[in-house]
Amino acid sequence: MNITESLNMALKTLAANKLRSSLTMLGIIIGNASVITMVGIGEGAQNYITDEIEGLGPNVLFVIPGNQETQRVTFSLPKTLVLSDAEAIAAQVPSVNGVAPEFNTRSLITRGNRTANATVVGTTPGFPVVRNVEVQQGAFFTESDMRRSTPVAVLGPQLAERLWGQQDPVGRSIRIDAVSFQVVGVLDERGSNLGVNYDDSVLLPITTMSNRLVGRTSPYGIELTYVSISIADQSQMDAAKFQISNLLRLRHKIVGEDDFTINSQQDLLEITGTVTNAFTLLLAAIAGISLFVGGIGIMNIMLVSVSERTQEIGLRKAIGASQQDILVQFVIEAVILAVLGGAIGTGLGISGALLIGVSTPFQPTVSMSAATVAVVVSGSIGLFFGVIPARQAAKLDPIVALRTA
Repeated sequence: MNITESLNMALKTLAANKLRSSLTMLGIIIGNASVITMVGIGEGAQNYITDEIEGLGPNVLFVIPGNQETQRVTFSLPKTLVLSDAEAIAAQVPSVNGVAPEFNTRSLITRGNRTANATVVGTTPGFPVVRNVEVQQGAFFTESDMRRSTPVAVLGPQLAERLWGQQDPVGRSIRIDAVSFQVVGVLDERGSNLGVNYDDSVLLPITTMSNRLVGRTSPYGIELTYVSISIADQSQMDAAKFQISNLLRLRHKIVGEDDFTINSQQDLLEITGTVTNAFTLLLAAIAGISLFVGGIGIMNIMLVSVSERTQEIGLRKAIGASQQDILVQFVIEAVILAVLGGAIGTGLGISGALLIGVSTPFQPTVSMSAATVAVVVSGSIGLFFGVIPARQAAKLDPIVALRTA
């Protein structure tokens, strides 16, 4: 019997047992759909984070309180990074174009009878240039506002819409923790960076925030969450990083481990790439268990099929079918179930990934090569787990099979 005849017979047998065939494929369908969807989510998360970091600009350094060891073992970071450090960096490091220190907290924002819980960002007038942000309405606060701790605020567009709808908020007042602030500007839509959604935030002069809202939280000065530093040229990044590190070590009188960390955009990309790759592999491994279980399901059903078709196998062998013919037919049936289940599961997985892309900020990506690999793996699983029942069927003695039937 040639392959074509075996294939036709396998298709007819599977078609005659639609329910059993469908249930057999179910494990493979779920496994493939899970793998495709999970890998797509992992890649989408990686692309999303990469876009966020690249949006910061190629020539930006970030100074964060605490060294890497401190950041790993505690949530309470040292409060040694202060506003005067940022001012010293701007004044003493020649390759620095601009410095944008930030201190972030969350507070209740009130306007009349409307309230919103939002991020409050204390920063300096250099923020728009360093963080590549534009003002859509009004203006950003000035150095004069910083010196006088003026109670002025710049709103993100989402927060402005939540508080005023389609009205112009510039010139009007908001209250933050019972302190009144005049709105002087509204940012252009920007999105989130480093975990802060500036579209749904209010930005204040950092001196105003310290003097009127949070007080002095550090004994060394006005505490900072981190400092963003714009460097004049990409080629000066390493030199600037070295100079900033030496300056901060001198200012903090450090003789041992640093109490700060300096990261570039490339450093952040490498860190997030490592984390998201591990996350994607973990998701794929978990989903891959479903494929393994699906393969066991195929073997189980095929073994049942062998016991149910003992008479058929005996008759075929009695009229001249060889062991190889029986083996090939059962292997083909297992492979068809696995490949067809893999194709259906791949379609469902791609649909699931696209649905997640519509309903979340992530944009899952599923390459055709990944889908092809998934189907090939499914077929291989069918081949692997189909061999045992196929060999058992091929070894049946025709006389014993007919007598048993």
